[in-house]
Amino acid sequence: MKKLLAPVLALCLLLSLIGCASKPAEEKVYTVGICQLVTHEALDAATQGFKDALIEALGEEHVKFDEQNAAGSPDVCTTIANNFASKNVDLILANATSALQACANATATIPILGTSITEYGVALGIDNFTGTVGGNISGTSDLAPLDQQAQMIVDLVPGVKTVGLLYCSAEPNSAYQVKVVKDELAKKGVSASEYAFSDTNDVAAVAQKASEDCEVLYIPTDNTAASCAPTIYSSMTRKVPVVCGDTGTLRGCGVAALSTSYYELGVVTGRMAAKILKGEAKVGEMPIEYASAVKVYNPVICEELQLQVPADYQALD
Repeated sequence: MKKLLAPVLALCLLLSLIGCASKPAEEKVYTVGICQLVTHEALDAATQGFKDALIEALGEEHVKFDEQNAAGSPDVCTTIANNFASKNVDLILANATSALQACANATATIPILGTSITEYGVALGIDNFTGTVGGNISGTSDLAPLDQQAQMIVDLVPGVKTVGLLYCSAEPNSAYQVKVVKDELAKKGVSASEYAFSDTNDVAAVAQKASEDCEVLYIPTDNTAASCAPTIYSSMTRKVPVVCGDTGTLRGCGVAALSTSYYELGVVTGRMAAKILKGEAKVGEMPIEYASAVKVYNPVICEELQLQVPADYQALD
């Protein structure tokens, strides 16, 4: 009997080992850490698009999200990023520049995808950036063509002479956008002055001063400005047109924006993540990707200011 049982037991053990070895990779549950700088419409949409695309690609049962919000604090971003690194998550989504910088400092091995990043070379201090970060970082950019944004200002307000460039000095990507737009406006004979605020505590005072000094305000894609756009609008003692770099800011205080769809930006990022997790692509070899930009206007504020909008603009939903 023992002689008969031994081969049977050996066969059962072999079949069990084969079953384990042939278990498909698709059955793995991936843990994805999400570090989002602050809550506002644009970043929320990017995170949702990312999650939806990744769930569609991998299946809801194969991905688990550890979603954390830094409430606008770069220091909290650092804490979140270090926590993800210690947990050794499978991939990190860094939503906004401060989140990307914190995650890049936290790990050099876990794949990191940025989204809602305006310019990766500026954000990561890369000279002569060519479009691919390398290492363990890639992602998507929300940068709409800045020369076209400058053109929007003069198209919407013909004959404008003074433009105030309102932005948060703590966001390097905002300073980059402001410099480019300022140079583009100078080519058109328009004088542009910078009005930088350090954080949400002084944004109201700076916005008030800018509105008193200038005919038009320009706000780049700026997470801090977007999070307090209604405050900016209510602080303007003189209601002047505000041209924005994103729809989140536009909804709160602007007349028009040349903006990407942040949800679609998140979808593109989620598809990139799926390729990385499936082993179909290496993060360091993936170039930064972009979403298409569209001209959008805010019908409520445009009506308040009696501003005529060209026919090729879409009304804000």
